[in-house]
Amino acid sequence: MKTFYELNIEADVLNALAKMGFETTTPIQAQAIPTAIEGKDLIGQAQTGTGKTTAFGVPMIQKIDPKNPNIQGIVIAPTRELAIQVAEELNRIGQIKGVQTVPIYGGQDINRQIRALKRKPQLIAATPGRLLDHIRRRTIKLQNINTVVLDEADEMLNMGFIEDIEAILAEMPQEHQTLLFSATMPKRIQLLAEKFMNQPEIVRVKAKQLTVDHIDQYYYDVKENQKFDVLCRSLDIESPDLAIIFGRTKKRVDELVEGLMKRGYSAEGIHGDIPQVKREKVIRRFKEQATEILVATDVAARGLDISGVTHVYNFDLPQDPESYVHRIGRTGRAGEKGSAYTFVTPREMDHLKTIEKLTKRKIEKQLFPTYRDVMEGLQEGAIEQLRQTVWNNEGENYREAAKRLLSEEDAVDVVASAIKLLTKEPSQTPVHLSSVEPLRVRKVKGGHQKRGGGGGGGNGRRQRNNDRSGDGRRRRNYSKSNNNKQQSGGGNKRNRRRNQNHS
Repeated sequence: MKTFYELNIEADVLNALAKMGFETTTPIQAQAIPTAIEGKDLIGQAQTGTGKTTAFGVPMIQKIDPKNPNIQGIVIAPTRELAIQVAEELNRIGQIKGVQTVPIYGGQDINRQIRALKRKPQLIAATPGRLLDHIRRRTIKLQNINTVVLDEADEMLNMGFIEDIEAILAEMPQEHQTLLFSATMPKRIQLLAEKFMNQPEIVRVKAKQLTVDHIDQYYYDVKENQKFDVLCRSLDIESPDLAIIFGRTKKRVDELVEGLMKRGYSAEGIHGDIPQVKREKVIRRFKEQATEILVATDVAARGLDISGVTHVYNFDLPQDPESYVHRIGRTGRAGEKGSAYTFVTPREMDHLKTIEKLTKRKIEKQLFPTYRDVMEGLQEGAIEQLRQTVWNNEGENYREAAKRLLSEEDAVDVVASAIKLLTKEPSQTPVHLSSVEPLRVRKVKGGHQKRGGGGGGGNGRRQRNNDRSGDGRRRRNYSKSNNNKQQSGGGNKRNRRRNQNHS
């Protein structure tokens, strides 16, 4: 495993990566960045969730001249959600160097995009149809382009964009670098590479294997409207030192943070709409354990390397197995034990089986805790506090008061009242979350499986009626679619910290 400091990256980009929490490279980054920095064309075969954006973003931004007001690089992505995600990450990587990236996609007012382009960004992340529209309007000029990236090329092929891609590449300056990333390499993508690339180097990275023995993996079989209560009960029983909760959309993250704080938990959230300064503050507070719970989208959590995370909760199932690997890898760092809990609705069980099949790991079903389970755990924590106080002889100065009280009241009643005072009963404040469409794995012809449903926010990728060039022509519609662990003193820390809400 390499660090970014070993890859001949300039100081401004290295400092930006450090601010983002990136320390060590993923396999695709370690192989692709040095090759791309040398200016060679490159084909990267890697799954979603392997760090591809940073793999092409670092060399792109390193090549940019921030004093040049012209567009110098273009990333072409299959969906508007991915174009937005790429732009967000490139803006973070280029923040210190002063490199600006603007997302360009169908469905947004084109005049708004033209105004953004007049602010002279150096990079754009675009969907093919809207990019072609801007090229034809001459609101995007290509003569200064030095790098073109095709992200998820096989997905663009599946969605019928290949002719648009060829038309765009045909307009590019003769001298430019092309970086192509694709999970698979169908014949049509190979022909595209042969036609438009110059002796590309090929980098292949296998999908991440989920063989992390020190992460215990469980799932709860719950209905959508049960999720939040089950989450709170699990938090009370597990009493994690630090926990990361993953939601599928930005709205989901905001609602989870608000709901957790209503119930007395110390929680903050990060997603693509959170300003960078606030994001850094939230992550710093979480690292310092001033906040116990971090709620995040997949994109916002990329590159997080925080020691001490004991629990990960997949409140919403991730879109693909690679994202699952990335999420649960936030715990169990440096050989420490970690626990991962995934919430699965009845309609999502096939999707869970797909994750198990591709990761070659059985995820154990966990009976979700009842309110009684939680109370028993919290009471056990209070008893443990009393025991520790007795063993440490911390009650010496209170013995006379205790004798006086016991002369007046029954001893069992006194101890029961002490346990009651030490037990912070869990809040049952009503919390309403907006429903999120479940993910589904549908059988299609040929026996293959196709993901669908649940797209939205900054994470789920879903294409609806992609506009070919902004002129109203529609493309085909494609969808991407009781063994509760009660540790000794499990409720103890929750009693001490419960009402520590941080802004």
